[in-house]
Amino acid sequence: MDKETILVVEDEVGIRDIIQMYLRKKGYEVMVAQDGRQAIEKIRIKNPQLILLDIEMPGIDGFEVCREIRKKLTVPIIFLSVRRTTLDKVKSFELGADDYLTKPFEFEELEARIKANIRRYRSDVLGGSNILKFDELEINLNNYMCYLDGEQVTLSTKEMELLILLAKNPNQVWSQEQLYDHIWKLDATGNVQTVKVHISNLRKKLEKDQANPKFIKTVRGFGYLFAQ
Repeated sequence: MDKETILVVEDEVGIRDIIQMYLRKKGYEVMVAQDGRQAIEKIRIKNPQLILLDIEMPGIDGFEVCREIRKKLTVPIIFLSVRRTTLDKVKSFELGADDYLTKPFEFEELEARIKANIRRYRSDVLGGSNILKFDELEINLNNYMCYLDGEQVTLSTKEMELLILLAKNPNQVWSQEQLYDHIWKLDATGNVQTVKVHISNLRKKLEKDQANPKFIKTVRGFGYLFAQ
């Protein structure tokens, strides 16, 4: 089996070098980039299986790099940053990051996060294609279309984002606050009640029996889950 390639995007040479040495010792092929522009150039040459991305870099910061990468690749992106605020973490996930690890970190934890994200990526995307299928419900992650019994269901952008988040994490209970933080910006107009409205709209479009939903269930006192 070919070595998995990891792109390390880090402007501090000391941190970049020690991460590179550690990962190579663990058997990974490593590409490095010292800034955002170099990272974007690197992925034009070769697609990595995972990207470790710093936020604070000269020129293009990590957030903008993440946004650009997501236009081309679906590979896992793990942010490595000294920033610890919830706002930074939420922004990272909104831009398409898969994980977030604060500096300083233990290399054993970094390796565990890398393995988990690559394993999930191979299972969800490479192994299972980009289609989530649950009985009569099908969600195409390539074109963001949803089908029920073979018929296309028209969903708004937020409805689709909410459905994908729930469906990619089946049987996980999400509170309204968690869903709101993942899908809506923290400074967006409105409040967590918008989650309830969108859940209701999704049920109207996807559930044959709204009083007894099959897919999006309410866990009283806690929130919602996508049943599998």
